[in-house]
Amino acid sequence: MICRKHMLLFFTMGTIFMMALCTIVHAADMLPNHALTPGATNPAVTQANIKKTICVSGYTKTIRPPVSYTNALKKKQIAQYKYTDRVLSHYEEDHLIPLAVGGNPRDPSNLWPEPLASAKKKDKLEKRAQTLVCAGKVPLKNMQREIAKDWIAAYNKYVLN
Repeated sequence: MICRKHMLLFFTMGTIFMMALCTIVHAADMLPNHALTPGATNPAVTQANIKKTICVSGYTKTIRPPVSYTNALKKKQIAQYKYTDRVLSHYEEDHLIPLAVGGNPRDPSNLWPEPLASAKKKDKLEKRAQTLVCAGKVPLKNMQREIAKDWIAAYNKYVLN
């Protein structure tokens, strides 16, 4: 459970805030619909070349798609996801498999309109995942597979533990 470490704080301090936070983090819409967004990897990034690609500072800036591309895709995908909230600024068009661990930058099957409530959590996972892969502690393909399957479970494993 993503809130496991925070529950002691909830019980000792008695704050409703932590209960609300846990509810938000466990919302079903924090995971993408895998029929629409199964994840896709960048064929230019391999375990053999990570020191020349994802492990180079600033690498993701060189491959990140322009906002004009992601905003157009976000609008289309919000409709595909059948979100009732159609306000674009309430979502981040996010890469399921992060660019920082070899996610495909432009493939729509690797992008989805992620509610902002979960985007900040996922950012922490992305940084931790890149650190672990670049340090050789987790193989690239394993990290990609775990995040694509369930990024919240990967967050629990790599960020909270």
